[in-house]
Amino acid sequence: MADDILSKMRSEWDARARENARFYVNTAKQDWTDDEFFQSGERTVAEEILTDMTNICQGKAPQAMRVLEIGCGAGRVTRALAGLFGEVHAVDISPEMIVQATAALSPFPHAHVYQNSGSDLEVIPARDFDFAFSTIVFQHIPSRDVIEKYVSEVSRLLRQGALFKFQVQGDTTLQTIAEDTWLGVPFSDDEAVAMAERCGFEPRYRHGAGGQYFWLWFFKR
Repeated sequence: MADDILSKMRSEWDARARENARFYVNTAKQDWTDDEFFQSGERTVAEEILTDMTNICQGKAPQAMRVLEIGCGAGRVTRALAGLFGEVHAVDISPEMIVQATAALSPFPHAHVYQNSGSDLEVIPARDFDFAFSTIVFQHIPSRDVIEKYVSEVSRLLRQGALFKFQVQGDTTLQTIAEDTWLGVPFSDDEAVAMAERCGFEPRYRHGAGGQYFWLWFFKR
């Protein structure tokens, strides 16, 4: 069943990328210009990264940090991360998205993108990462097992004490449909905490439970 879900995710995100990748990455506009699209990624980094540098950097200089992004899409946020951090590695399940992300990141030789299986991170070099990030990605995944496998894989790659900051769907009142790759599965606060503990994280902070943007700060034990 998991393989069927991953195949469906890959196929449907490829189709979305061919239709209008930038819209499906950020539905605020249908017709993004290059500048507008990448500036929206800069805003995400300004709002979610630059306001949280104490937790993220933990005393390290950003240019000395190796970071990981889950679900890079067309490189919107990846490009902004590459402007801040010394080394960036990012994955996406869709080869069509990876083509666009690769083009977006051409000015940044220290940023690397990979097509992955949709749950594991075996394509990422086995190095210690200082920070991991994901936004507007897990809210589309229709399987808690797939999401938890990602979280476990991030734990494997992070150094001890490092932060995985990410967002999930928190509205547990949603009537989700099995295998819907647009409206994924929600997490309650208790479910998020239990997942952290199973995957070797301390769920130190959480914000937005019950809403679409449920942010989780998981620190590697």
